[in-house]
Amino acid sequence: MNDLLEATFMPPTIRPATASDAPAISALVNHFAAQNVMLPRSEERVRATLPDYVVAEDTGRLVGCGSLANLTPQLAEIRALAVAPDYHGLGLGARLVAALLEMAQAREVPQVCALTLRPDFFRRQGFQVIDRWHLAPKIWGECIHCPKYHRCDEVAVLLNLVEPDRLLDQVPWWSSLADRTPLPVLRLFALRRA
Repeated sequence: MNDLLEATFMPPTIRPATASDAPAISALVNHFAAQNVMLPRSEERVRATLPDYVVAEDTGRLVGCGSLANLTPQLAEIRALAVAPDYHGLGLGARLVAALLEMAQAREVPQVCALTLRPDFFRRQGFQVIDRWHLAPKIWGECIHCPKYHRCDEVAVLLNLVEPDRLLDQVPWWSSLADRTPLPVLRLFALRRA
């Protein structure tokens, strides 16, 4: 009987998100945000960035999601990558990342990054762990507004889609400055850049 079930098993479909997916995306991401492993996403925030999302659907149920946010013309970030707990271990996260990398290639973005608590998962997808200060557009534009900024426990990963073996070799000059600069000064700097 198990062979028959395995033979008829259809993997979840990966597709672009639609407006009707916003509540389920928000609920899935916020399930993990409640466990402090992701940042929360409101339905409004999801709707505002809907073209950036892909979802995994299985028999009408949303079982995974992820988004690709352009930070600069050269760098995009994988965000809100989540897989329903009962679908863990089936390779669905890797399939979502592959779809997001295809989106990055279609947008002609040469590098994709993520901030994650699961760096080994991203390593298996070809990413390399880097110093988070290499992600200056992310840090200066968004991270400084995060309540976890000075105690961030996430690991930065990067994949160079154009030259996969070429990553930044040195810590940027601003990394030591940013670690010691008071948060209000960093926020003021970010507001002036916006």
